[in-house]
Amino acid sequence: MSTTQSERLRELLEPLVTSHGLDLEEIAVDSVGRKRVLRVVVDSDTGADLDRIADVSRALSAKLDETNAMGDDAYDLEVGTPGAERLLTEYRHFVRATDRLVKFQLTEGGELVARILEVDDEGIGVEVPGVKGRKATTRRLGFPEIAKARVQVEFNRKDSKKDMKEEEEA
Repeated sequence: MSTTQSERLRELLEPLVTSHGLDLEEIAVDSVGRKRVLRVVVDSDTGADLDRIADVSRALSAKLDETNAMGDDAYDLEVGTPGAERLLTEYRHFVRATDRLVKFQLTEGGELVARILEVDDEGIGVEVPGVKGRKATTRRLGFPEIAKARVQVEFNRKDSKKDMKEEEEA
C-alpha cells in the first residue's frame, strides 16, 4: 500500500475511530488471492469490547462507501484489536501493558523478560522474575534502552488481586 493511500485512509478514518473512544493503532491493505482486505486495528486504555468494535466497524464501512476511498474493486473490512502478543511501539502501549509480562530486545544487545510495574515519561520500572528459587528483582529501563518490546502470553499466571478477592469470599 502506498504511503499516500495509507495517509489518506488514516486521515479519513481516525476521526471516526476517535469519536468512538478508541485509538487507531494500525491500517493495512493486503491482497488475499484476488481480494483486498482492509485491516483496521483499534484499542483504548480500557480495551475494546465487541459492541464498540461492531459500532466503529459500521461507521468505518459507511464512511468508506460514502467516499469511495478504497476504489471500485471489492474489498473486505476487518476491524479488530492488537492481539495478545502485541508489539509495544508507543508510550500508551507501555501504559496499557502495565502488569503484563514483556519480552524486551535491548539496544545494547540481549533480551530481557520482565513485568511492567510502572511507566513514566522517561521509561519504565520492571520486575524481573526470579529463576531457580531466587527472588524477583526490580530494574529501570529508559525508553532509549528498548529496541523492541512485545507482550508475552501467560497461561498459568495467577492474578494476585483477583485471587486474593476470591480467597476472601471463600
